[in-house]
Amino acid sequence: MNISETFIRRPIATSLLMAAIALFGVVAYRALPISDLPNVDYPTIFVGANLPGGDPGTMASAVASPLERQFTTIAGVDEMTSSSQIGSSNVVLQFDLNRRIDSAAVDVQTAIAAAMPLLPAGLTAPPSFRKVNPAEQPILHINLTSDTLEMSKVDEYAEDILAPRISMVGGVSQVNVQGSAKFAVRVQVDPNKLQAQKIGINEVDQALQNWNVNLPTGQLFGPQATYNIVARGQLNNAAAFRSIVITYRNGRPVRLEQVANVLDSVQTLTQRAWVFTKDSQRRAITIEVMRQPGTNTIEVTDAVRALLPALQSQLPPSVHFSIRQDRSINIRKAFKDIQVSSRSCWRWASCFCSSTMGPRRSSRLSRCPFRSSARSPS
Repeated sequence: MNISETFIRRPIATSLLMAAIALFGVVAYRALPISDLPNVDYPTIFVGANLPGGDPGTMASAVASPLERQFTTIAGVDEMTSSSQIGSSNVVLQFDLNRRIDSAAVDVQTAIAAAMPLLPAGLTAPPSFRKVNPAEQPILHINLTSDTLEMSKVDEYAEDILAPRISMVGGVSQVNVQGSAKFAVRVQVDPNKLQAQKIGINEVDQALQNWNVNLPTGQLFGPQATYNIVARGQLNNAAAFRSIVITYRNGRPVRLEQVANVLDSVQTLTQRAWVFTKDSQRRAITIEVMRQPGTNTIEVTDAVRALLPALQSQLPPSVHFSIRQDRSINIRKAFKDIQVSSRSCWRWASCFCSSTMGPRRSSRLSRCPFRSSARSPS
């Protein structure tokens, strides 16, 4: 007696069993999460602060240390790591798995507010934080290249047009711009010229702050209307900075261009992104698209790809898109293999049921493509 004979002699029970297995397969197939990695959500918060011109030692002692002292008072912190480099400090807080990330974010915001009086006054903005998941990786990399425009202009399109619009797509959690080239005016001070003019570096710094302002200065009250007074002295390019008066020597003004080389540049000179092909290499701005935990990677990628033609129409013809990496490709291939296997199993189940039911099961068995694996009763 073999196992197949039992099922062949009981066609109704066999059909019900195969129907139950098929129904279970359909339910499991529809509930199958489409991702290449398990969904593991670590409660982690990333805190960053920027101080232009600060060396790593200064950033660690003046920025990272006050923040760390405040973060140690937060309950549930499992691990805290910090790194400082020129102009920026980053602190990564990882909490216990049973700690809710939303309540942890509120505690981090409170700690940053408590540390603000202890931080240097030269910070470009208060320290920012965001919720991250170390297990998540970008699902899509989009490169922006141009043969005629400056990379600072391409970066403006990426930061102001593409990133905000892509972040609005359902299932997208965050959009990062890598290799950014944000426009900035760079002042290269000559120490020999400063010494010749008997000018200190602090005077240059104070002059730059005083001349580059955009602040409300008061109000004018009239009999029928009130007017706001705004000091619009913000400088936008190197040509405007060159004529700044630093100080006066012997009754004559000393301008910035006399002691420094002022040029249009970018904020970070050591950060660049390149696209290498078989024939050439080109500068690029890379956009990384992150998905929300638990979402369908294929659906999110298709939604972003469908949005790219509309975004291309908002850019100049000299700016081009290219997909550098798409993690949904491997997932599509694996998902296609599952679909092929599911069809094969369904065909086998259908042939097996048809060969065991009805008075004409012998003729049906002869037409089954899997007849070599089926056996008739002895």
